[in-house]
Amino acid sequence: MIKIGVDLLWLRPEKVGGTESYIRNLLKAFHEFPTDELSFHLFVSMDNHFTFSNFKTFKNFEITPVNIKSSNVKIRLLFQNTVFPKIIHNSNIDLFFEPVYSLPLRKINIPSVVTIHDLQAYHFPEYFSCYKRAWLNMAWKNSVRNARKIVAISEFVKQDIISKLHVNKDQIEVIYNPIYLDPDISDFRLMQKKWGIDPKQYFYTVSSLLPHKNTKVIIELLSLVKSQNLTTFPSKLVISGIKTNTPELETLLDKLNLQNDVIFTGYISDKERNLLYKNAYLFLFPSLFEGFGMPPIESLMSGTKVITTKSSSIPEVTQGMAVYVERPQDPLSWINAIYQAIDNNEILSFDSTSYQSENVAKKYYNLFLSTIGRK
Repeated sequence: MIKIGVDLLWLRPEKVGGTESYIRNLLKAFHEFPTDELSFHLFVSMDNHFTFSNFKTFKNFEITPVNIKSSNVKIRLLFQNTVFPKIIHNSNIDLFFEPVYSLPLRKINIPSVVTIHDLQAYHFPEYFSCYKRAWLNMAWKNSVRNARKIVAISEFVKQDIISKLHVNKDQIEVIYNPIYLDPDISDFRLMQKKWGIDPKQYFYTVSSLLPHKNTKVIIELLSLVKSQNLTTFPSKLVISGIKTNTPELETLLDKLNLQNDVIFTGYISDKERNLLYKNAYLFLFPSLFEGFGMPPIESLMSGTKVITTKSSSIPEVTQGMAVYVERPQDPLSWINAIYQAIDNNEILSFDSTSYQSENVAKKYYNLFLSTIGRK
């Protein structure tokens, strides 16, 4: 049996957005994939191990708590790059899988695979201090230099890695993120009571509220809906994500008098999120940069129409099945896109094959085997 070590020390529950959804969905896919050839050794931290407790009962999964806290980022990074490589070596694993951007700087003499989700700091350097940019640049270059294989989560990310990190294209494998939507849809009355919204009477988005997520424009859109008395459109906007608000958006809400019309749910369970997808009037995704972009795919899989942008990976992963805004920072363009979406009565069948857990797990399975020369 081939033993795969998986680094989970970086995961801060409910704090890292899409990467947390990615790895939890992927581990679930590994569990469900029908093979006895692989086993998984999960390295977890002292403050995230409880969130992986269900894997203790799964066949071919082993949990190893490491004496470090994921929440203390500086200490954890120091540990991962000095002490952790020795722990990896002593675990008798055949392959080391790093699901985020940074392999340990102290080289490990074990075949490794690393996933790169995006190179955001190259596109938005203003988000990061000069020290953080220097660290990310070093970490990315170290990872692509020392990993035998790199997983890019979209063709867009692959081309970005080739262009900015000068990596041979043959070292990179594009594997889309697994998307898992729980078919158990509960009664929406729970959402009505919790947030005061009715089915099909709200716009919905999922966002970390970083500036490139462009959330401001859909708040301005809601203001236009109200000021132009567009009564056929919802007058509520629901926003889910790891943040509850920002000072900039709070100021905008005060200025536009929308404090009672925009609802920030903060981090919510997958079940609640799926209910909000399913019952939304439309899903709005104004992001200007995504390495992948799970929310619009999840909405399309839920059967709710999506309005989004043509930026970065979004048209690729949504397969051209959304309505795409021509001027994504102009609220009037969003109004026009909404009319286009509601006037189109064609029932589109979104092909989720590339995102299904078994297909994604199979691609990783083949990649792991080829990385250690078993295929």
